[in-house]
Amino acid sequence: MDPKQKILNILDQTDRVVSGEMLSSELGISRVAIWKHIKGLVRSGIPIAASPKGYLLTRDPDSLLSLEFDSRQDRIHSFPEIPSTMDAAMRLARKGCPDFTVVVAERQTHGRGRMQRTWLSTDGGLYFTVVVRPDIPMLQAGLVNLAAAIDMAALLRTMYQVDACLKWPNDILVNQHKICGILSQMEAEGEQVSHMNIGVGLNVNNSPEKEEPTAISLKTLLSRFVPRREILVAFLDVFEKRISTFDPHVVIDQWKAGNVTLGQKVRVLTVKDMLEGTAVDVDTHGGLVLQLDDGTRQTVVYGDCFHW
Repeated sequence: MDPKQKILNILDQTDRVVSGEMLSSELGISRVAIWKHIKGLVRSGIPIAASPKGYLLTRDPDSLLSLEFDSRQDRIHSFPEIPSTMDAAMRLARKGCPDFTVVVAERQTHGRGRMQRTWLSTDGGLYFTVVVRPDIPMLQAGLVNLAAAIDMAALLRTMYQVDACLKWPNDILVNQHKICGILSQMEAEGEQVSHMNIGVGLNVNNSPEKEEPTAISLKTLLSRFVPRREILVAFLDVFEKRISTFDPHVVIDQWKAGNVTLGQKVRVLTVKDMLEGTAVDVDTHGGLVLQLDDGTRQTVVYGDCFHW
């Protein structure tokens, strides 16, 4: 372990000021060397307050630095800016990273949504991708998307008392305004899922309404600042339990109970086609069942859904 990490570990274990003399004795290096390492940590974004009495690691409830995630910190990869958390997570997944490895960023320069649309990723939002390795067949992969949306919507309702509702396939709406979008990528071995990357973009303290009038943020809804780390930790806690005991029937029942798509007239854009009809059901794999104007039914597995 290098000196910087040792200093961080010591500071992280107490809420009191730690003297330079104590750090010097613990690491076996001079106080000047300690001071230089502290300066390097501060330059890298670590919030350490220095005073004549010593050093204090200040805990910012909004910080997304990996060291702030306690037992999860080894699986958190935090960036001030990155092209895409999804792309970075895919590279880690292919290298065999542990289950529930997370890439999180303050900003994305090339964030994306479904159908290769751009996802605005400005300061204040929560943008992350979590790598999961569920023991499920490929046919059930779409249900993992639904499950992520269910858990995030439930969290928003219980923690912040906002009326978060589910829109197929994996958007979360509040008062018909989009607050969260979820995207996934999957790789398989044979018929089984090898890994899935679940990308989440949640409007927290950003102001998406300026660019997207149909969007909304938690800060706008609550008229206050919301610490993002508490959201990410709460989501990971509940979603990890979900994946470890994955039950497709429960997912479908919960999604149906919290959705605002079924019963609506919808237009669904796929890569090759556009369908219009009434959304009447989701099938056992999470596909949206449409009743077309001629009375026939058709199931859409992937696409962008618009309510009329």
